Amino acid sequence: MSLANLYLKKNEEKRIKNGHLWIYSNEIDTQRSPLASFSAGELVNIVQSTGKTLGVGYINPNNLLCARLLNRSSDQPIDKSFFVHKFNIALSLRQRLFDKPFYRLVYGESDELPGLIVDRFGEHLVVQVTTAGMENFTQEISEALQKVCKPTSILFRNDTNARTAESLDRENRQGFGETPKAITIEENQTAFTIHPHDGQKTGWFYDHRQSRQQINRYVQGKRVLDVFAYIGAFGIQALKHGAEECWSVDISAKALDELEQNAELNHCAERLTCVEGDALTALKQLKQNDERFDVIIVDPPAFIKRKKDHKAGLNAYRKINEAAMRLLSRDGILLSASCSMHLKEHELQDVLRAAGRHLDKRVQIIEQCHQGPDHPIHPAIQETRYIKGFICRVLSA
Repeated sequence: MSLANLYLKKNEEKRIKNGHLWIYSNEIDTQRSPLASFSAGELVNIVQSTGKTLGVGYINPNNLLCARLLNRSSDQPIDKSFFVHKFNIALSLRQRLFDKPFYRLVYGESDELPGLIVDRFGEHLVVQVTTAGMENFTQEISEALQKVCKPTSILFRNDTNARTAESLDRENRQGFGETPKAITIEENQTAFTIHPHDGQKTGWFYDHRQSRQQINRYVQGKRVLDVFAYIGAFGIQALKHGAEECWSVDISAKALDELEQNAELNHCAERLTCVEGDALTALKQLKQNDERFDVIIVDPPAFIKRKKDHKAGLNAYRKINEAAMRLLSRDGILLSASCSMHLKEHELQDVLRAAGRHLDKRVQIIEQCHQGPDHPIHPAIQETRYIKGFICRVLSA
């Protein structure tokens, strides 16, 4: 099948040649390739102004982020075999990293499959398709995953906000087999029951696996506070690794119910206290009650979802970290994390410095936290690096 050409303006190929996969609408020569002539999700040859083909990608002419490169070869068709090849490459990395099949199998651009996320929960796969270009290949993706992973089920979680920007429906559907309502997974020697159909994202967040390992070194015999606890990824692991007790704060009653079930699963429910409510309000109430904790984990949802949210989001990070520091016992440990792509690492570090100075405390950064290796970073695409965090020792000045 011959593909239409998408011509770039003069010198606009440099970023693609340097490894990037994205093309913006203002980089396209619309005289030679009018955007109105393309349909959303259509495959195109991406061609520099001199006529040299840079590869094959897909286009959404209605968006500023207009095209994404799929393959730097224009000879290989984008079909089931293409996806089998890509999935095998992705799988080979994860199998080198993990001895059990619980990981992010495909991480979008970092695995050169923009618009596609696949999380593996043992014999079950949960897939997120976020672009019109990938949506056109859901059948091939499903068949290729069946060949490579031989799963019992594949669930397409088509309820992400990103699909709205691509004018795609937001209805989950079964791609293969029958995905159960609940699945038991394992992370860092801890079992969790997750809910792939209606849990957040795919039902679990693998990205902080490494951070959880890091903080587990500090919890033996300690009193732990887990803020934004969700279903207990940090808190239950802390209890399993010897914490004396854990208080878990979350605004969702459903999440706390599931957290309590995970505590029962790991035989540590008697050392768990759940606090339902807004995080900042809950922390202020704990301070009024004169509670103190040896280790506090602050891992909020993205406070800066868009660039225009930056100022308000930065203030939110400052407030929650300051509230946490007020609750730390003498010589306490704080893990402060962010999943906001638009928050720079140095900005989070400065938040911690400023919060410490405001409270007349001395902050020592003793470890840095990053997303796990099943979320590899594409060196040309800064957006693939989104998790950042610091483990700090907080001392009275």
